[in-house]
Amino acid sequence: MTPRTTSDARPASVLLRRGEIHSPADPFATAMLVTGDRVAWLGSEAAADALADSADETVDLAGALVTPAFTDAHVHTTATGLALTGLDLGEAPDLDAALAAVAAYAEGRPADEVLLGHGWDAARWPERRPPGRAELDRAAGGRPLYLSRVDAHSALATTALLDLVPGIAGRAGWAEDQPLTGDAHHAVRRAAYGTLGPRQRAEAQRAARNRAAAQGIGALHECAGPEISSEEDLVALLALTDAEPGPRVIGYWAEAVTDPEDVRRIRELGALGAAGDLFADGSLGSHTAHLCRPYADAPGTGVAHLTAEEIATHVAVCTEAGLQAGFHAIGDAAVDTVLRGTRAAAERVGPDRVRALRHRVEHAELLTDALIGELVALGMTASVQPAFDATWGGPDGMYAARLGAERAAALNPFAALARAGVPLAFGSDAPVTPLDPWGAVRAAAHHRTPAHRISVRAAFTAHTRGGWRAVGRDDAGVLVPGAPADYAVWHTGELLVQAPDDRVARWSTDPRSGTPGLPDLTPGTPLPECQRTVVGGQIVYDRLNE
Repeated sequence: MTPRTTSDARPASVLLRRGEIHSPADPFATAMLVTGDRVAWLGSEAAADALADSADETVDLAGALVTPAFTDAHVHTTATGLALTGLDLGEAPDLDAALAAVAAYAEGRPADEVLLGHGWDAARWPERRPPGRAELDRAAGGRPLYLSRVDAHSALATTALLDLVPGIAGRAGWAEDQPLTGDAHHAVRRAAYGTLGPRQRAEAQRAARNRAAAQGIGALHECAGPEISSEEDLVALLALTDAEPGPRVIGYWAEAVTDPEDVRRIRELGALGAAGDLFADGSLGSHTAHLCRPYADAPGTGVAHLTAEEIATHVAVCTEAGLQAGFHAIGDAAVDTVLRGTRAAAERVGPDRVRALRHRVEHAELLTDALIGELVALGMTASVQPAFDATWGGPDGMYAARLGAERAAALNPFAALARAGVPLAFGSDAPVTPLDPWGAVRAAAHHRTPAHRISVRAAFTAHTRGGWRAVGRDDAGVLVPGAPADYAVWHTGELLVQAPDDRVARWSTDPRSGTPGLPDLTPGTPLPECQRTVVGGQIVYDRLNE
């Protein structure tokens, strides 16, 4: 990201004043000076008067709130853009509406294009079933169509698309007239996404980055991999990020490594780590998350994709190469396997070396106290999605249907993770849930299971500084002198200070607390509206002067 400069090539300086600056360095700051791509100073209006004449630009915030830009720690950028610009069934109220949306979309797209869609959730429909293949074939007019479920761990495909995948009926996860899972799903997804041309891919990636910028997001962790997208997709996304203004993109490539040559190839892709959605299991919605006990509404305990030995090899090789490792693990059995494998790797290469790399577990939804303790011992980061609980939690939600109300109440224990000292990084898993950072902070603070709630302050930190710490950067995600100038400007209501006791949402407006305030996120109150997003000193979204 190239910072702004003046005509004589020195870094441009911007003075923001008469606002509320959210900074632990000065909880009373109303002004901030940015020089080039760094925060240079924070302080009072009286001190800002002395800087006004020398600043290249002065911005009157008119009382607006300035915070660090959010980091979304788990995103699928191209798929998010395709959902934003194409067929998204997330709002379809029933089966007939979904089929009608498919038909309308097919009519509006070029005849030679493979149709791509996302977001159906039969658990919300009164019919309680997805469309059969014959119904989908008719709606799509006989054309190739790929439709991923809302959790992206199962999908529907028309006959015309299945015909493009030789041997599909022999792959694990194949069902004649049911959603595809496992290897069958991955093969069909590769075939469908393999038809994307450079223009269509770039349009989708731009749409996702633009939406992120409009939500005050300054950095995205792209969770790519051979079973999710393609090497070409990741390389193109990183190149687009280098060439065009927008949120930063930190790439992960989810492929198991067994030797240094694998590590070299992943680094050549531009990935920070061999992590992200390296699947140890699937999802609860698709009955593929790996559980210690059977599902309440279906036979079996889900699917295990990796053994502890395979995990140990991956973590050991990554650690010896100084490459961050990580896994997708949702069920308690999957998390246990990941931790047993990581423990074995620590015994091979040394526990301090393993802890230093902050290896990641994505989702980590169903946990016991013992598993949380092991996460702490191994220095692992939990990359979690609060919107999952908001969407599927509660006694009447999908989680309760899959596990029963008592087991479902154990999901997403953010408070226990925070108390134990597990580093938290918040994300959306977009397009599974939307890019909506304030909504995620609210979801964590008002978890459907009260015992799992954390303070707004802790949730905000997990969605800003936590994402940067997850990639080994302790200097970013906070507004202090010397930090990267990644920030967002918000229109919001009165700022409140939450009490340190995170078991209750006690608030105060008393400035003597010496703690930076945050917006009131009580359910039902309007969320803050982003007015400007700045990344590396460069404006990437702007409505401030409208």
